[in-house]
Amino acid sequence: MTIERIDPPRQAGERETLRAYLDFHRATLAMKVEGLTDEQLRRRSMPPSTLSLLGLVRHLAEVERTWFRRVVGGEDLPLVWSDEGDFQAAFDDSGSTGASAFAAWQEEVAHSRHIERAAESLDLTAYQPRWGEHVSLRLIMLHMIHEYARHNGHADFLREGVDGTVGP
Repeated sequence: MTIERIDPPRQAGERETLRAYLDFHRATLAMKVEGLTDEQLRRRSMPPSTLSLLGLVRHLAEVERTWFRRVVGGEDLPLVWSDEGDFQAAFDDSGSTGASAFAAWQEEVAHSRHIERAAESLDLTAYQPRWGEHVSLRLIMLHMIHEYARHNGHADFLREGVDGTVGP
C-alpha cells in the first residue's frame, strides 16, 4: 500500500489549514510504519526505553479516540487498549500485531475526521476531564498536530534504527 501525503495548502482558511496539517502528520506516521514486519515494528529504541513504532501507532489510536470521541463527541467508552483508563497500556505492544494496531488507528482516525467535520466551528467547546476545563476544537486540533509532530520525530529515529530508512 502506498501512502499519499499531501502538502498543506499555502493559503487557506484556518480550519482547512488545521485539518490539512493534521492529515499531513497522520500520513507521515503511516509512512514511517509502512512495509515493516511485526518484529520490526516492535523493535525498541534503546534501553531502558520500551518505545517502538508499534507502540506509537497504538498510542496515537488512543489519542485520537480520547480527544475526538470521548472529549468532543462525549462518548462514554473505554480507552482502546485499557478498560481501566491506563493511558500507558497503549505502549505495551506485546499482545498486538501491526495489522491490528494500524486497523484500530485507522478506525479512530475515521471517527475523528467525522466528528471534526460535523462540528459547526472551531469554537465548539468540550469538557476535558483530565485538565478539568472546557477546551475548543481549535485547541484540540492544534494539540493533535503537536502530538503527531512530536511522535513522528520519535518515529523518524525508530525507523532509521530498524532498516536505515530516513526521510519524509
